[in-house]
Amino acid sequence: MTKESEKKDENLDLYYYMKLSREFEDRVSKLHLQGKILGGVYSGIGQEAILIGVCYGLKREDFISPIHRDMGAFLVKGVDPKILMAQLMGKKTGLSKGKDSFLHAGDLDLGVFGATSMLGGSLPVAAGAALKFKIKKEPHVAVSFFGEGASSRGDVHEAMNFAGVHKLPVIFVCENNSYAYSTPQNLQMAIEDVADRAQGYGFKGVVCSGNDLHAVMKVARAAIERARKGQGPTLIECKTYRYHGHSEHDSAKYRAVEELIEWETRDPIPRFELYLEKKGYKFPQTKEEMIQKVKAIVDVAVKFAEDSPYPEGKEALEDLYAP
Repeated sequence: MTKESEKKDENLDLYYYMKLSREFEDRVSKLHLQGKILGGVYSGIGQEAILIGVCYGLKREDFISPIHRDMGAFLVKGVDPKILMAQLMGKKTGLSKGKDSFLHAGDLDLGVFGATSMLGGSLPVAAGAALKFKIKKEPHVAVSFFGEGASSRGDVHEAMNFAGVHKLPVIFVCENNSYAYSTPQNLQMAIEDVADRAQGYGFKGVVCSGNDLHAVMKVARAAIERARKGQGPTLIECKTYRYHGHSEHDSAKYRAVEELIEWETRDPIPRFELYLEKKGYKFPQTKEEMIQKVKAIVDVAVKFAEDSPYPEGKEALEDLYAP
């Protein structure tokens, strides 16, 4: 296999995860309207390039702590779409055996830590995982995702300060979509870039377009390489936008229609499709084949979840303690 064909394979793999993430989340939104999803739904549509760009290429042993809008991270890290859909429907075959919603789901065998409801609370956990890697001299990294709203919380600052002092192999990824629920950034911080705060903790802070897959991959891979070499943390701020409201029950009337339209013209998926077309991939054939591929995968996931049983009441008393 030539280097060029290897690159093309990677391109199609990246495209696959971008399209799968979008199709999966779009289907979840529809299922939520049908009353089939248990718990809240917090769409990450529009932010796929961040999750795929950061998580693509991570090792199984690497640790990630996604948040409520990060289904794509689960898929890239290797979580089976069927199991993920079952989790969303509260079924016994889900990640937590039907005992919790998607929001707190994880799979430690794949290095995926379930998030806390207080967004930002998982950053200290990621710092702890990174400390373990450093103490045991393991060549792994921890990646923690959070929003610009969470960046004002105390535990976020504590985690970054601790990571900076001990030069831990951790990457903090801020998905800055401009709104902490309905609060715009200018009403919760007096700076333009969250990444500026990294300087106060003694490590590198970088800003990139969260809607440009290549831009995200470039800064993420550099940060991961530095972390593996023992050169400490990085704070990556990805400027992006969520197309849906904070949750599916939020109409987001606090946003201007023109603002949404402007950001939709920067959609990360059509942007990457243009790149693929310029690289010589056959469009629209490649696009249509990928649409059919991911649709079939999500169809299977939905059927699996719908056919799976709910847990029985007595099972609520199981799995209360770690082995």
